[in-house]
Amino acid sequence: MRRKLDGLLFPRSVAVVGASATPGKVGHALFTNVLSFPGPVYAVNPKYRELLGRPCVPSISELPEPVDLAVIVIPAEAVTDALRQCGEKGIKNVVVISAGFKECGVEGAKREQELVRVAEEYDLNVLGPNVLGLISTKVGLNATFAPRGALPGQIAFLSQSGAFCTSVLDWAWKEKLGFSHFVSLGNKAVLNECDFLLAFAEDPETRVIVAYLEGIQDGPRFMAIAREVTREKPIVVLKAGRAEAGARAVSSHTGTMAGSDHAYDAAFRQCGVIRARTVEELFDFAYVLSRQPLPKGRRIGIVTNAGGAGVMAADAAEWEGLTVARLRDETLQALAQKVPEEAAIYNPVDVVGHATLEQYQAALELVLADPGVDLGVALSAPHPILRFVDLARVASQAQQRSGKPVAVSFMAGELGEEAEEILRRAGIPSFFDPARAVRALATLAKYAEIRQRPVFNLQELPGKRERVQKILAEARHKGRVRLGLEAADLLASYGIPFARGGVAKTAEEAKRIAQEINGPVAVKILSPELTHKTEVGGVRLGVPPEEVDRVAWELLTNVKGRFPEAIIDGVYVQEMLPPGREVILGMVRDPTFGPLLMFGLGGIYVEVLRDVAFAVAPLSRAEAEELVELIRGKKLLYGARGQPPVYVSGLVDLIVRVGQFAVENPDILELDLNPILCYPERVVAVDVRLTVAEEGT
Repeated sequence: MRRKLDGLLFPRSVAVVGASATPGKVGHALFTNVLSFPGPVYAVNPKYRELLGRPCVPSISELPEPVDLAVIVIPAEAVTDALRQCGEKGIKNVVVISAGFKECGVEGAKREQELVRVAEEYDLNVLGPNVLGLISTKVGLNATFAPRGALPGQIAFLSQSGAFCTSVLDWAWKEKLGFSHFVSLGNKAVLNECDFLLAFAEDPETRVIVAYLEGIQDGPRFMAIAREVTREKPIVVLKAGRAEAGARAVSSHTGTMAGSDHAYDAAFRQCGVIRARTVEELFDFAYVLSRQPLPKGRRIGIVTNAGGAGVMAADAAEWEGLTVARLRDETLQALAQKVPEEAAIYNPVDVVGHATLEQYQAALELVLADPGVDLGVALSAPHPILRFVDLARVASQAQQRSGKPVAVSFMAGELGEEAEEILRRAGIPSFFDPARAVRALATLAKYAEIRQRPVFNLQELPGKRERVQKILAEARHKGRVRLGLEAADLLASYGIPFARGGVAKTAEEAKRIAQEINGPVAVKILSPELTHKTEVGGVRLGVPPEEVDRVAWELLTNVKGRFPEAIIDGVYVQEMLPPGREVILGMVRDPTFGPLLMFGLGGIYVEVLRDVAFAVAPLSRAEAEELVELIRGKKLLYGARGQPPVYVSGLVDLIVRVGQFAVENPDILELDLNPILCYPERVVAVDVRLTVAEEGT
C-alpha cells in the first residue's frame, strides 16, 4: 500500500501531546523545538491552559481543529488511547516519541500490537514509537527533542537509531551539511523505510536518500521500490550488523556459505542501492551525489603538485574500479607548454612543487577539458607559493567550465574558512586523504551506471508448481525433509536440465533403467542420511548396462551392512557424462529477502576456493548474466588456455529457472545443484540436495 505522507512531512498545523513547561523534560525540549514552526502550534496537557505563549487544551478531542500532525510524548501506557482520540478527531499523521514498547519486553510488545491495531482501525500514519522525531526543513518543522535542528539541504536522512540521529545533527552543523528531511524510524510499528523511500522519491527538494538501517522489514517490497527510485535518485545505506546473527543449522554448501549480510549485499546491488561501509562513507557519498554532476564514464584525471599524492590517487582509482585516463596528444602538447619543464605530463599530472598558481590552473583545466577524462581530482600539499584559498577558487572555476565532477585533497589540517566556503558553494568535496576523494568520485560513476542498468524484466517460464507440491507433500508424509537424487523430477517440472536417470528399488529395475539409457551409467545409493555417498562406498561410476544389476545389488547389500540403521531407498541409475567445467548453483531462504541464490565454481572446489557470488531471486535474465560475471573464475567459462567457451546462455537460463523454482515453492528451504557440468553445447546438473520445510506453505 502506498501511503500519502504529505501531512506528516509537510504539515500546516501541529499539536504536541504531552508538552511540558518543565525544562529538562522531553516534552519541554520537543515543544520548544516545535515552536519555531511557522503554522498553528497547539499544546495538549491537562495541567495548563497556555504553554510558552501557545494555547494548551486538556485533551486531543478538545483541539479547535483536526491538525495535520500530532506529536505524542506521554507515558507508553497512555499512547494507544491518545491514538484513538487522534483517529476520532480526524488527525491522520502521528509521531510517537514515547518509548516503552517492543524494545522493553513482553508487555511492551503487547502495547505495540495494540498501537498497530488502533492505527489500522483509523488508517493512521504512525511514525515510531520510540523515536527522536522528524525534521522537515522546507516547512520549518523540527519535531524532535534534539539539542539542534538541521540546516536546509537536499539530503533526506532515515535512521533506526535515535542516538545516531542526534550525533549526525550535531556533526552536520559543524560541516554545514543540510537536509531536506530528517527522520528517526524507531520501532517501525506502522511506517517503515519503504514508506519514506516512496515519499522522498516524489519530493523535489530531495536529491539523495540516505539511511542508517539495522534491518529491513519487507525485503521484496524494499527491492521493488528501490529499483524504481534509484533510476531517479540515489539511495545510500549504511547497514549495521554485518555479523551472521540468527544463523540456523544448515546442510547444504549454500547454507554454510550464505549469510544475512550476503543477502543484503546482493539485494542492494540488484536494486541499485549504494552500500556505505562506514559513517564517513555514508556522508561522503551523500554529499558528492547531492552536489556534483554525474560522469559519462570511469576515466579519472589526476592533477597534483605533490608526487606522492598523485601515486596514492592512482592506486585508489584502481581499487575503486576507475581507470587512470590516457590523455590525448593534443592535451600532452599543451601541458608541456604550460607547466614547468620538470613536470610529469602523463596522467597523473605532477606540476611539481614550485609550480605557480597559473601553471596549476592551466594543468587542471587542460586535463578536465580532455575528452578522454570523465572526472577529476585536484591534489596539493601545504606550500609557501600556493594558498589553499586560491587553489579552491581554481578548482571551483575548473569544475564549472568543464561541467565534470571534481573532488579535491589538499592534505592540510586546516584549509581556512574562506577556502572551505568557496568549495562548499561549488559543491566540491574536500578530503585530507586522496583515496577518500577518489572513492567519492567512484560513487558518482557507480550511480551513473545504476541509472543506465536494464529495466527489471522477469522472463515468463513454464513451471508445474502443483506437481512439485504434490511430490513435496508425499515426502513430508514419509517424514523426509531432505531429498537427494530422487528430487530430480522436481527440477524437471521447471525445465531445469538434469542428467537422465531414475530411481530403482531392486537390481532388476536398475538394469532396466540402464538399458533405456543405453550406455555406461553411474549407480548411486539413495539415502537421506548418507550425505557424502562417495565416502561411504555408495557410488560406482562407468558401469556397463549388463553389469548394473550386479553392481546395484552389491551397493545395496554393502551399504546396508555398514549402516544397518540407515534408511535406504534404493539406488539412482544415471547416465555417465564426460568431464565438463563444473559449477554450483544453490539456494538458501533468507528471512528478509527470501530465496538467496549462490553461484560459483563447483565440484570439490566450492568450499576450498569459495569463488561464489549471491543474488536474490527472482532474477531477470540480465541479473543472471551479472551473477555469472561476478565470480573470479568466470574466464574458465568463457574459454581459457585454448578451451572452448561453455554454453553460457544455457547456464543463464538454468539460473533464471532455479530462481523461479525457489520463489514459487517457498517450502523448499535449501537447494544445491552440485556439480552442474558445462559444455560448449549444453549445461546439465548431475546431483541435487534439497531441504523441505516440515510443514507446507
